[in-house]
Amino acid sequence: MIEIDFATADDVPLLADLLAELFTLERDFKPEREKQLRGLQWILDEPALGRLFVLRVDGKVAGMANALITVSTAEGGRVLLLEDVIVGRAHRGGGLGRQLIEHVLGWAKAQGMTRVTLLADRNNQLALDFYRKLGFETSHMSVLRKKL
Repeated sequence: MIEIDFATADDVPLLADLLAELFTLERDFKPEREKQLRGLQWILDEPALGRLFVLRVDGKVAGMANALITVSTAEGGRVLLLEDVIVGRAHRGGGLGRQLIEHVLGWAKAQGMTRVTLLADRNNQLALDFYRKLGFETSHMSVLRKKL
């Protein structure tokens, strides 16, 4: 049975495991469990910041998505920044990622959000192709960062 819902405190350690898997695929990040646990708990404790979605297969955590809420002056309202989308290795290839993304997009639309921005590693062609199939388009904007 497939279920997608908001994460709970009991899910946090398993979500950190998924983030460790994800961050080994991305060039910008590295797994640091204590930081991931702290960030996940913070989002869970403050739903106005965003929502953690969890994908369960037969009651076990199999995937996640981090939906951060912000305000766009261009849109004049709330928009979503979608990060940390991963389906665990053992569950890939069966359409679960599509179900997870579609669930999050449906939730965002129901919340009145008008845009979703997605971050993905530019070298992960499989992920980029996957997101394009779901209707995401390449932006003319570039992501820049500065550590503080």
